[in-house]
Amino acid sequence: MLIRNSAAIAAAIVSLAVSVNLVAQDSLTFSAERTEAVFAEGRERTRLRGDARVETESVLIIAQSIDIFGDSQRYVESAGGVTIYDNENDLFLTCNELFYDRELKFFRAVGDAYLEDRPNEVVVKGGLIQNWDEEDLTEISVNVRIFGEDYTARGQFARYRRAAETLDLSGAPEVFWKGDEYSATRIRIDIANDEIEFIGDVRAVVRQGGEEAGEETPAESGTPDGAEPSAADQADEPPSGEADVPPPSEEGGSE
Repeated sequence: MLIRNSAAIAAAIVSLAVSVNLVAQDSLTFSAERTEAVFAEGRERTRLRGDARVETESVLIIAQSIDIFGDSQRYVESAGGVTIYDNENDLFLTCNELFYDRELKFFRAVGDAYLEDRPNEVVVKGGLIQNWDEEDLTEISVNVRIFGEDYTARGQFARYRRAAETLDLSGAPEVFWKGDEYSATRIRIDIANDEIEFIGDVRAVVRQGGEEAGEETPAESGTPDGAEPSAADQADEPPSGEADVPPPSEEGGSE
């Protein structure tokens, strides 16, 4: 059965501007200018259109359109000027499209994705950002940009662990730090200790007084080209999710 723009829903959501409480894994409320609800068994879905908002105990999602579906309203899909506030982790995210699994605490942000980690003072940008909250893992791909307090970095793929405060970049990665430029096969940034490790084919351009001082190719620091990463570099892979949730990619990402 499909209910579209019924007077009851319009009165509850538009005229009275109140949100609707749903029974789910945790409390969930939503509001919008227009609502459609499908109650057919196996196809249950709530569609929110126009200034749509969905809020759980820890996450607020704002977009032009939001769909809620699955058992106990498990999945949330959003499109059009998507903004997410994660109060539990103090994260701020914007993107064009979002898929969120409330049970696994997984999200996939697509299109001009921007993530701000306020506790660690890190900003990441990319075409695609995927986050497995319970595994403390964020993957960023396609034109990755990282902005820290004293550095900027770029590459095609990055793995970010907030609790460990580490960033691993691959895919022609580069780091710009205090006017100097560094590149390598892989780059690891230790945010907590303000350290950068370069692995494989390391090149650096160091400037003094604004002038280019020279080029080191390869640099003596870091791991020699072709060396195997240490055991510390081999993080445990998070378990695969369900059909709608991909597992994280292989360690190091695509080169």
